[in-house]
Amino acid sequence: MDIKKTALYRTHQQFGAKLVEFAGYYMPIQYKGINEEHLRVRQSVGIFDVSHMGEFFFRGPRAEEFLQFLTINDVNSLRVYQAQYSAMCYENGGIVDDLLLYRFPDKFLMVVNAANLEKDFQWIQEHLFDGVEFENPSQELSLLAIQGRYALDTLQKVTEVDISKVDNYWLTEGKVASVAAMISRTGYTGEDGFEVMLENSQAEMVWNAIMAAGREFDIEPIGLGARDTLRMEVKYCLYGNDIDHTTNPLEAGLGWITKLNKQQDFIAKQALLQIKQNGLSRKLVGFQLDGKAIPRHGYKIVDGQRQIGVVTSGMFSPLLKTSIGLGYVPTSHAKIGTDIHINIRDRIFPAQIVKTPFYQRDY
Repeated sequence: MDIKKTALYRTHQQFGAKLVEFAGYYMPIQYKGINEEHLRVRQSVGIFDVSHMGEFFFRGPRAEEFLQFLTINDVNSLRVYQAQYSAMCYENGGIVDDLLLYRFPDKFLMVVNAANLEKDFQWIQEHLFDGVEFENPSQELSLLAIQGRYALDTLQKVTEVDISKVDNYWLTEGKVASVAAMISRTGYTGEDGFEVMLENSQAEMVWNAIMAAGREFDIEPIGLGARDTLRMEVKYCLYGNDIDHTTNPLEAGLGWITKLNKQQDFIAKQALLQIKQNGLSRKLVGFQLDGKAIPRHGYKIVDGQRQIGVVTSGMFSPLLKTSIGLGYVPTSHAKIGTDIHINIRDRIFPAQIVKTPFYQRDY
């Protein structure tokens, strides 16, 4: 299989990025280093190329009805130019993918995980209603994320519309560096920030304009490595680690986007109602380790000699200077303050269930 390149591939090379294959694309994992890039976003501002993500458009008289059936959040509650975090689930409640849904005056946009793009496309095709136009222009579009406390100050310099009036999880259409774009106040870092969607042919020019605008704030390009550590500190789920076809949104802490009371039936509604009625047997929790041992995906969570769960994500936090992780444990062990242990290469390390998110911004 040929590995694809985003429109910013040459730009990443020029910035000295370490490029690796990810979800079928050559993507920058890091430039100067994950820790430095992580702290740049937390302390000032960074720019990400996330053009590998999938973009689907839905139009037609039954588009809203179809998306209400397809996803677990309440699409009917979405106002024009509002965004919504949601998910698609299998009939048994397992998660197909988590996603962002955006409502425009004449269409809906769904942004899905890059690694799930083909699977999601097939799932949607299998369930598509008559009266819905479904389009996948993912390879024609670029997506830039500008994240950090100075994201607004940076992007506003090159944006004609007043983006200070765009609230969190809302969007607008306007020109960025004289290029037509969608601008949404969304992100995957826990910081304030924006995501800009535009045509591939304009991506390099807009990237350079944003870099120039952010120079006074010491803006830096940020790779996928820091994107992962940033999302971990705020307990944003990563598909393939913390959620997948074997997990349901209720045990994953996504009950807040699972609208079991919406009037229209939707895929997995009956299964999720049954899971809620029976009570959860396990929960996704955050934990903190003593010392510098690092928990990794797949490591066992133990109570004495007995395995009680598994680590789904783990790292040494660049900001908190301690090891943190996420994992599923029985509900009996999910209370904050509960002591657990992590098996790291056959050595047992003490840990404790802690309140999440691990980090919250102070502005």
